[in-house]
Amino acid sequence: MKPCFQHVALVGKYQSPVSGAMAENVRKDLEGIAQFLVDQGCTVALEAQTAIHTGLTQYQALEADGIGEQCDLGLVVGGDGTMLSIGRQLARYGLPLIGINQGRLGFVTDIPLINYETKLTPMLHGHFEEDHRPLMHARVLRDGVCVFDAFAMNDVVVNRGATSGMVELRVEVDGHFVANQRADGLIIASPTGSTAYALSAGGPMLHPSIPGWVLVPIAPHTLSNRPIVLADTTEIAIEIVSGRDASASFDMQSLASLLHGDRILVRRAEYCVRFLHPCGWSYFDTLRKKLRWNEGGS
Repeated sequence: MKPCFQHVALVGKYQSPVSGAMAENVRKDLEGIAQFLVDQGCTVALEAQTAIHTGLTQYQALEADGIGEQCDLGLVVGGDGTMLSIGRQLARYGLPLIGINQGRLGFVTDIPLINYETKLTPMLHGHFEEDHRPLMHARVLRDGVCVFDAFAMNDVVVNRGATSGMVELRVEVDGHFVANQRADGLIIASPTGSTAYALSAGGPMLHPSIPGWVLVPIAPHTLSNRPIVLADTTEIAIEIVSGRDASASFDMQSLASLLHGDRILVRRAEYCVRFLHPCGWSYFDTLRKKLRWNEGGS
């Protein structure tokens, strides 16, 4: 029986080239998965940088736009960082993504590399759970002019400088003044990002089905400044009031040296990332395994 997905793009951990024994292991893993896909009746393409860094030249190599235009499935092999990077680029095409984790279980790369065939085979033939994750669209305005524009899946973070003191930030929601906050920084996280930096800063976890964001101060000067959950239909504005060397990052895409008066505007993007999971997948199973909730106690 032919698979539901005919043209599959294989994406590896291309952001940081590896060498030696690790590089050979990555190459073997990807080569084995590619051959498995061919055996299933799929046409395989490799993301261009993945092809370069692995030397797997027997398959078509495509840039992200080519993958979005020509393929009907993306198979991401690596960790959550790899998935976040390619997910931002492919969201506009509505291409579904499946994640195979090469290390520890990821929050969005949830199929273990060991025995991946067992999970992947039924998915290729249409048996899966689908999960949509909205992107955040962030812009930096300086004197009313946009100087930076980016999408983020996890979070938008405004940070103080590495050697300076606190920053003061003016926060508005839909044009309404909320507060001036003095802190080490501020995180705006999506449900996907609520289990990342926002969680370590004391924010709550948001179930992916909740259409919301969490606003989390980082080490606030006033302890009554607490995390707050907002609807993702709102636009959040953060203005740099004072503090030196402030910076903003968008899923770790950094813009350094924000100036006083710069405004970071964050709203829900028009695109969602489409994740596919094995049948029976549960967000709570992922939390339990990733956060080790089933450990401890008698």
